[in-house]
Amino acid sequence: MKWRHKGLIDLDEWNREELDIFLQQADYMEELLGRPIKKVPALRGKMIVNFFYEPSTRTKVSFELAEKMLSADVVNWSASGSSVSKGETMKDTAWTLEAMGADAVVIRHGAVGAADYLSKKLTRASVFNAGDGTHRHPTQALLDLHSAWKKLGKLDGKKVAIVGDVLHSRVARSGIKAFSKMGASVTVSGPETLMPKDIQSLGASFVSDTKKAIEEADILYLLRIQGERQEEGLIPSLDEYHLRYGATPELVKEGKVLIMHPGPINRRVEIASEVADGDNSLILDQVKSGVAVRMALLYLCLGGVRA
Repeated sequence: MKWRHKGLIDLDEWNREELDIFLQQADYMEELLGRPIKKVPALRGKMIVNFFYEPSTRTKVSFELAEKMLSADVVNWSASGSSVSKGETMKDTAWTLEAMGADAVVIRHGAVGAADYLSKKLTRASVFNAGDGTHRHPTQALLDLHSAWKKLGKLDGKKVAIVGDVLHSRVARSGIKAFSKMGASVTVSGPETLMPKDIQSLGASFVSDTKKAIEEADILYLLRIQGERQEEGLIPSLDEYHLRYGATPELVKEGKVLIMHPGPINRRVEIASEVADGDNSLILDQVKSGVAVRMALLYLCLGGVRA
């Protein structure tokens, strides 16, 4: 089939067949990264601008590595060092990027809908959402799928428990969508003060008993407490949160559930070191999948290839 997506704002328009094809492409890219010569000329001559309004380590670095492995010309544009800091609107920024001849823009922004807005203002360039506010983080969801798919094979019938600050998490929203499209069932758990009211409309169910949610899960996906996005007083203390909702060796039965986390992890808050570093942890696998997944995405959307 011919790949029909020009960029990626969220995963709403992706179907199961496309996700299957994408995972296979990401697998090929991961195999390519294991070769002595990793670089390929697939996107030679393409200019990609990485435009990050918010701090990022894993997402930014993995996008940049992916772009360079595909031989694209890469421009890293920080909002703090650009005209944005002088009051330039996103509309004017979009026109500037267009005039400079950018073929694609990777954007992370604190405002919900920022990537979608930019995509509508750019007439030629593709837009890739690297996280917009508390809305979506689709490439994180794709790399999560890839990590779980490699470990478990088909995800049909698997149970995923997402535990933590779901209310403020763009990762959770994209992850629920992605895992559900692949046939998994998703439950969320954690303090009720950190749960969105529309959780069922997102495609997940709420389980108040975190221990029960974990016992029944094949995958435990942990989220950090996003203090930078929330009001004070939503949880009593970090120590109490760890005791009630944190993934401890006592709470996580050895050999039963796979551990995932989008990073950065906060040890002794949402996860104990023994769990983060244990044999069932896929956290480093997720990081490894990040470059291959973003290579696959850029290749399919910008390369004009048949999947």
